Amino acid sequence: MKLKKRLGCLHAHYSNIEYIEQAFSSFEIELIHFVDPALMSRVTTDKNFGASDAQKKVKEQIEWIAQCKVDAILITCTNYIAILQEDQLSIPVPIIKIDEPYFAYICNIQQPQTILFTNPATVEGTVERLNHYANAYKKSLDLEIVVIENTFDLIMQGLKEKYNHEVSKFLNQMIKDENRVISVAQLSMVDAARKVEHETSKTIKNPLDTLVLHIVNQLYTSE
Repeated sequence: MKLKKRLGCLHAHYSNIEYIEQAFSSFEIELIHFVDPALMSRVTTDKNFGASDAQKKVKEQIEWIAQCKVDAILITCTNYIAILQEDQLSIPVPIIKIDEPYFAYICNIQQPQTILFTNPATVEGTVERLNHYANAYKKSLDLEIVVIENTFDLIMQGLKEKYNHEVSKFLNQMIKDENRVISVAQLSMVDAARKVEHETSKTIKNPLDTLVLHIVNQLYTSE
């Protein structure tokens, strides 16, 4: 019998907890959540809080989680992932970045594709990492990056229903262009993407879809 595994989850916002809890509800995995919305707030608003300060804080968070007897650490915030300097860490616990299984999916698509974001601050770091991933695996991408303006503040203010409505409305407009594969890059966009998928029968990929199997394999393949 397999022992229940412990997965430490680092989030930048409390709203991400629900997505992860639902995704792994049918698996024997204990989820331990760590949330720090203040870090990204300081990164974007405090001019005296530089890149090295942010890297130091993320390093401290990861090392703290690793000491909590977890079998792996999942980082759900793409900004956290971009800030993280793994070569500065000396922990035995594997780190799982929410977007890497998603990158693998993106890189296996040969058609033109559009990736949607709501958080402008996430775009540069995510796209840079995606391009690095594609280059490492010698994949050629035909990408269009689109930011749904004036929406991310809604989720940060706790206005999830209004946020989902705005993202859904935008997605419904986007899927009229059937020549491009559409996906959403952020966890907060999953509910809206799935709603539009259900209503239109159009595939809209998201990072959560590609993550679950990857984590289960990561936690149990060594047994």
